[in-house]
Amino acid sequence: MTRLAVIGGGWAGLAAAVEAVSLGAAVTLFEMAPMLGGRARSLDNGEPALDNGQHILIGAYTDTLALMRRVGADPDADLLRLPLRLRYPDRETLKLPPGPPTLAFLRGVLGCAAWSWQDRLRFLVASSAWTLRGFRCDPALTVAELCAGLPRAVRDDLIDPLCVAALNTPAGQASAQVFLRVLKDALFSGPGSADLLLPRRGLSTLLPGPAGTWLRERGVDIRTRRVQRLAAEGRSWTIDDEAFDAVVVACSSVEAARLTRDLAPHWSATAGALEFQPIVTVYLQSEGSVLPAPMVAMRESASNPAQFAFDLGQLGSHPGLFSLVVSGAAPWIERGLEATGEAALAQARRDFRWVTPPRIVRVLSEKRATFACTPGLIRPGASIAPGVWAAGDYLAGPYPATLEGAVRSGLAAARSAMRQPGAETSA
Repeated sequence: MTRLAVIGGGWAGLAAAVEAVSLGAAVTLFEMAPMLGGRARSLDNGEPALDNGQHILIGAYTDTLALMRRVGADPDADLLRLPLRLRYPDRETLKLPPGPPTLAFLRGVLGCAAWSWQDRLRFLVASSAWTLRGFRCDPALTVAELCAGLPRAVRDDLIDPLCVAALNTPAGQASAQVFLRVLKDALFSGPGSADLLLPRRGLSTLLPGPAGTWLRERGVDIRTRRVQRLAAEGRSWTIDDEAFDAVVVACSSVEAARLTRDLAPHWSATAGALEFQPIVTVYLQSEGSVLPAPMVAMRESASNPAQFAFDLGQLGSHPGLFSLVVSGAAPWIERGLEATGEAALAQARRDFRWVTPPRIVRVLSEKRATFACTPGLIRPGASIAPGVWAAGDYLAGPYPATLEGAVRSGLAAARSAMRQPGAETSA
């Protein structure tokens, strides 16, 4: 039986471990944090129970949804499925109806009363041109440059918020090529692909908790400690002097670069050179208050940090609790979390009607939430060395840092490990 080590218990590492067990490997999973889930997990203290940030999925996340079901989670119950809808505090903008993706997009754009008829037609012409070009463009373009000819209302209401939500990088800095791929898969890959899937329960109940239980029931040794050393030892690999036949490095790019510095210097340097974008989440409490929708887009500006607000009561978890999300938050991190929280609170007070005065419950930051998805970015590949594969949302590929990208990379890494010469599979 192949002895496989997975370093990292985030969504990529969990996907790799589940797939490797299914293929017949004896898996040991190392996770440096006390809880599984990586950057998408519930916090283990405090009341009310909070997540380490607000995450959403979309209908196109087919591998993530399949993995959840595989380990015993119920995404149909745990996720609120809504059509793509960009509702602002003062008005509705684009909302996609159900049906075949192309027809739904056409109906949604033509039915967007917030835009003039001229703006709607100009956007349809531009999106048709993207389709004819196979959703490809000059890789040096930013999203702002790609969309410079679009009407201002379309850019403000749709392009900019979708860009920062999907890529966690402002449109003026974000890769247009990656953004187009996101649009293609979300809007045109099949019925329901653009649907928003909003967690009704804590993030740990979606995958980390069920996956951890599933793995332990199948004999996986889960060790909550930091790996100090990864090295070659003949035809095997040692992790802190313990031998394995193959290794999946599924930790953060920073940790992966540290562990592979001597093993694969070029790969390590590429992973270590990635820059990051932070995300700040501001939790507010207001008893008796309700937002206009479970998820509401907000107008970002120099004084207004948040781009989205979530009503956790409408999502079924905590009535009167709300989260405000600040993506691409580097300028606000420089101002400090206290200033960011106060600015977001002031923004929310102006934008929404409150039954009781909202107050800050907690301000959380993930300073390395995602890599900065910029044009021409060089990202490390999945192969580190013979017998050692990487898994993570930062690897080379067409997608930004998403849960789906993490899961897909984990599945692929496990399959590669079990295809190597000498690996014994049960498939």
